[in-house]
Amino acid sequence: MASNGQSKTELSDQDLELISLLQWAPRITWGEAAEILDAHPTTLAGRWEKLRSSGAAWITAQVNLNDPRNLLSFQEISCDAQQWDHVVKELVAMPEVLSVEAFGREPDLGLTVVSRDLQSLSRIIEEKISRVQGIVKIHNMISTKLHRAGDKWRLDRLSDEQRAAAQAWVKAEQESLPVSSTPLGEDQRPVIEALMLDGRASAAEIARTTGLHPATARRYLHKVLASGMLSIRCDLIQRVSASPITAQWFTRLDANLHETAAEALSHDPRTRVVTSITGRANLMVVMWLGSVGEILEAERAIQSAVSGIETQETVVSLRPIKRMGWVLGTEGHVGKKFVSPELHLS
Repeated sequence: MASNGQSKTELSDQDLELISLLQWAPRITWGEAAEILDAHPTTLAGRWEKLRSSGAAWITAQVNLNDPRNLLSFQEISCDAQQWDHVVKELVAMPEVLSVEAFGREPDLGLTVVSRDLQSLSRIIEEKISRVQGIVKIHNMISTKLHRAGDKWRLDRLSDEQRAAAQAWVKAEQESLPVSSTPLGEDQRPVIEALMLDGRASAAEIARTTGLHPATARRYLHKVLASGMLSIRCDLIQRVSASPITAQWFTRLDANLHETAAEALSHDPRTRVVTSITGRANLMVVMWLGSVGEILEAERAIQSAVSGIETQETVVSLRPIKRMGWVLGTEGHVGKKFVSPELHLS
């Protein structure tokens, strides 16, 4: 993948169409993809390799943030401006910190953190995050219900027919996986970690990189994919998505209306995350927007879609620094550095 010094990238319509398909069906075969996109399988495989090697797009396995074994929380970090680089370096290296966004002053950084439970979250904050030299303030918000996650966001470059074909392939793939009555364990950890590095990795590739016997790698791969513990997602450099701005709204809404609000907001293609949280604000909404000038319009759209919602704070991200374990360059490209997230296996 690309280094953090990667130059600016422009993607063609064909690139964006391929990425869009892989968002719907990340592990689709090139043969099936070729039929949907009316292209040659070799052409698509080559195009994807170019996108992947440049760091413009990548496929990873995300821990299922709705899994009861995972406690999701968000930390707002304020730090000494003189030690900003040091603080970022320390936080990015923590496996419990899935994602890092640079906000600017007060707060300076936003973290997405995964832990096993409240006790382990307390240890992460008290023994790791708070001990980073330069951090002066931490505001902790716990996700009480994740209604929509970023892996559901789509470029939406496909026709209705193409989208239906992609969804049909995914459904067929899931139905073909063998059902296992035993939970995932340490034996499957190498396969999970291999998928985090490359969500399209085949059983043969996993066998080569992990040293597992090919038959064992295939069996474990099917078990992991069928478990629901992971979500395979296709990401891309945000700048070329036509939605380069990330805005977050911290809002307050009657708890009885959160599910309805999330459903309404999910119909807005700009919505990436909707989650109920603890604190003065109890609902957080994250959108990808086309420009800073769209922020006010998007806030009006939220208020129009959700009756009674009160916006308490709006935060704009200056740039993403880490996303689901992947460390990003200044242009948003994925680099070679991946910090494997904490995995809570039975």
